[in-house]
Amino acid sequence: MEEQMIPVTVLSGTLGAGKTTTLNHVLRESDHRDLAVLVNDMGEVNVDADLVAESSDISADKEELIELSNGCICCELRGDLLDAIGGLTRKREFDAIVIESTGVAEPLPVAQTLTLGFDQSDLDPTEFYEETGIEPLENCYLDTTVTVVDAHQFNEAMQSDEILDDDGTKKHLGDLLVEQVEFCDVLLLNKCDLVDEGTLAEIEETLEVLQPRAKIVRTTHGRVDVDEVVDTGRFDFEEASRSAGWMQELQEPHESAEEEHGVTSFVFEARRPFQPERFAELLDAFPENVVRSKGHFWLAGREEMALMLNVAGQSIRVAPAGNWIATLSPEERDEQFDAYPELEEMWDEQWGDRGSQLVLIGTEMDRESIREHLELCLLTDQEMDGDWNAFDDRFPTFEDPGEIEDSEPKEHDSQEEIGIAD
Repeated sequence: MEEQMIPVTVLSGTLGAGKTTTLNHVLRESDHRDLAVLVNDMGEVNVDADLVAESSDISADKEELIELSNGCICCELRGDLLDAIGGLTRKREFDAIVIESTGVAEPLPVAQTLTLGFDQSDLDPTEFYEETGIEPLENCYLDTTVTVVDAHQFNEAMQSDEILDDDGTKKHLGDLLVEQVEFCDVLLLNKCDLVDEGTLAEIEETLEVLQPRAKIVRTTHGRVDVDEVVDTGRFDFEEASRSAGWMQELQEPHESAEEEHGVTSFVFEARRPFQPERFAELLDAFPENVVRSKGHFWLAGREEMALMLNVAGQSIRVAPAGNWIATLSPEERDEQFDAYPELEEMWDEQWGDRGSQLVLIGTEMDRESIREHLELCLLTDQEMDGDWNAFDDRFPTFEDPGEIEDSEPKEHDSQEEIGIAD
């Protein structure tokens, strides 16, 4: 029965943002709800779980608190996550479940696990499923994804070159922060007592542009109304997957007006390729006030494959974005035209669908200057008639681009650092 389904909240945030403090506050204030908690920590000793147990009446002995250690629930511990969820929901003794993820976890793959379960092709059935025959998710549903943001360290984190180690997988702090902001239903802007009003307003404006769909709630010491984060009914996987600010800008391109705190966005489009040397040099000196940039681009000498640019703070990565439709067989191309009639309107007789479309989001950006520098990276008329393979190309090479998964959670596996990360 629908009324017996248990809502699940996923609490994300970078290290030190205040997730555990927020969780403890929610536990203390949930008098009319019986909550179960699952805490994920990368270390052998689950420090966050110990802090939760010490600061609340919840305990592992009563099966209210489950620890997942030595890994991250967005990657290697997904099966363990389903095992834990299955065990908690089997008897349906709790009103809600709160999952505190590790500081290096990305919420999107966690949400995938909690909505798709074993439908994920790379996830084997867990011990719980093999022993009981019960799908771990049949008694619960993902209700809310929450990201805790440290207002005091937000700007520093975005400009930091710190690299985090997720059990051997390197993650850039600024990039991880953006990923957590872009996929959530609720943004808790924490530690507001340490930041002046003007800075808070600027951070909020940036968060609103990065994730227009999320509700932003200011907090101090993690004190938030429980109803804002538990059993909210806000989560919708399709909507959450497509609601990032850069995606919305690509769907409805427009140049935003200058906001009070200078947070703006615009789309750069071009129908001729970037010259590899000049574009790499631009990425080496990419403006620091560009908080986020994402999209696909055409690199001269790479006529088979579109490339994806992913900029988040000081992190600049490039990944394969799939083959151009122009490289497909006539039959496959016609199928694409039928599915996407707008393709024919932008189709070039010589180059087909090849081109670049990049979203740029930043604070006090000189849009005209950035646009001009991007245009200077395009091939000149003389270069268009020359040998494109003669250019020095230090961008990463990718094999079998057609086999790369399109899903967002796989993107990190195929991306390589470029530009200022060199």
